[in-house]
Amino acid sequence: MERLDGFDRDILDIIQRNCQLTAETIAEKVGLSTSAVQRRLKRLREDGIIKAEVAVVDRKATGTPMVFIAGLEIERDNYDALAKFRLWAEKQDHIQQVYYVTGAVDLITIITARDVEHYDDIAALIMKENPQIRRMHTNVVLRDVKLGLLVPLSAYDDPSR
Repeated sequence: MERLDGFDRDILDIIQRNCQLTAETIAEKVGLSTSAVQRRLKRLREDGIIKAEVAVVDRKATGTPMVFIAGLEIERDNYDALAKFRLWAEKQDHIQQVYYVTGAVDLITIITARDVEHYDDIAALIMKENPQIRRMHTNVVLRDVKLGLLVPLSAYDDPSR
């Protein structure tokens, strides 16, 4: 994988904020030709640097307004159990994110649900389908303060940006 140059970083910064912009518009913003931007975007996609281009949907408007942060404890340091859970969780749409972490729990999950009862059903399914999980610690998100998956590319050069 090639190292990202300033143009790549600028292009990535722009499309993270709005992936519907045309290559022509991006080219104007970064000072390259449209074809150069198209080539760079193609390479960034092929190299897996751009993993997906998706729509961010308002959870409340779609009837899944609640978010739960659940810490999962796995029996002992069981790397096989971690791999099995990862494969299982990838197929569960309500489990939006999973992080393998240090500290009191082994995994942190971000889970969306219609309501508390729906979350309880999801939690029961997690425990049923993954017997290696010893305990779940749940936090209910009361209000979204900030949401985002933007990777701050310009911050590497100047942290004040």
